[in-house]
Amino acid sequence: MIIPSIDLQGGQSVQLIGGKELAIEAGDPFKLARKFSRVGEIAVIDLDAAMGKGHHRPLISELCRQFPCRVGGGIRDLDTALYWLNQGASKIIIGTAAHPSLLSKLPKERVMVALDSDMGDVVIEGWTKKTGQSVEKRIKELAPYVSGFLITFVEREGRLQGTDLERVPGLLEAAQGTRLTIAGGVKSATEISDLDRMGADTQVGMALYTGELGLAEAFTAPMKSDRADGLWPTVIVDEYDRSLGLAYSNLLSVKEALINCQGIYWSRKRGLWKKGESSGATQELLSMSVDCDRDTLRFKVRQRGKGFCHLDTWSCWGDLQGLPSLESRINQRLANTEPQSYTRRLISEADLLNAKLREECDEFIAAQSQSEIIAEAADLFYFMSVKLADHGVTWSDVASKLDLRALKVTRRKGDAKAQYLDPSIAIRNA
Repeated sequence: MIIPSIDLQGGQSVQLIGGKELAIEAGDPFKLARKFSRVGEIAVIDLDAAMGKGHHRPLISELCRQFPCRVGGGIRDLDTALYWLNQGASKIIIGTAAHPSLLSKLPKERVMVALDSDMGDVVIEGWTKKTGQSVEKRIKELAPYVSGFLITFVEREGRLQGTDLERVPGLLEAAQGTRLTIAGGVKSATEISDLDRMGADTQVGMALYTGELGLAEAFTAPMKSDRADGLWPTVIVDEYDRSLGLAYSNLLSVKEALINCQGIYWSRKRGLWKKGESSGATQELLSMSVDCDRDTLRFKVRQRGKGFCHLDTWSCWGDLQGLPSLESRINQRLANTEPQSYTRRLISEADLLNAKLREECDEFIAAQSQSEIIAEAADLFYFMSVKLADHGVTWSDVASKLDLRALKVTRRKGDAKAQYLDPSIAIRNA
């Protein structure tokens, strides 16, 4: 699969040739991240930090909060590594400082090592210093400590000459099952497909920025189909990962979906199908992904209108249930101006809503039996949902925050604030 790359220098996205010569000033990294993240993880590389010329910590931290990011560049000590893990980086990429003494202190599943090869020689410190070691030797030394390697062929980087496919089998053999991501010179979908078939991912920069390679072509390069029409079955889910239905896609429909950020598919009867174009039940495209066998797509969308199904239900298996259903009902009631709605009363009387939240929280704490706990939790979730809706927040937003917190590797002690402790406990701990 592809990993689009965002390289940062002087506060903006850039593309360099051979790590030295500025070729493209691509501007706002957030605009690029919104585009690239729709096809999966992105690699964010701090070139200034790698070269000891400053850093982009605030900018990259915000990127990590909004998008799935692998972060690399200038990570040379434990504190910096932990900082980026705690900021929510899906993985960190360590180059110069990649030694067992550091790697052994970090969660293996979230650590990659960058091995930059200049004519077969590993180079470090922003590609400015040769080590005299081969990539294969370093892979064998470090594989027990990491989940993957980013291998960059520096002599090809940014030159759009094609990558060195002949070297990859030997690198994979040295890795012994540890995942490789190949970068440097990639310019075609065929190369991405070949690398994926070998068992390696592809990090792409220059080819995407110049238009030499389209994002849709790069993303779908590994795809295959056993259908006579060549279409790819496409599972469509909402932001809660709940299935809405099944459609079909091809390269053209994927390209249109990415360009328009909409749910756009290929109808076996009508051709290109923009969901909701006639019904109004449109979809905002959040992301798309490929399954493990490379023969099925998944579109994650934000569904509008009555739902996905032509029967005016949320999904082809019926309507919503649980928290998403509650959220939908509350939003409908807020849109309804009828004064008798209790939900609308809660919104108009902030003191009442806050009082009910305190009341239901106390009752939840006091609940003892399983049935009481369930009932009080349901009450509490209702009032929480009203406050969320009033501020334009969804349960999906809350879930995303929980997912981000789960990525932290260092945590606070978590003691309760003094005003919430039992007075006798507070006295004993004074």
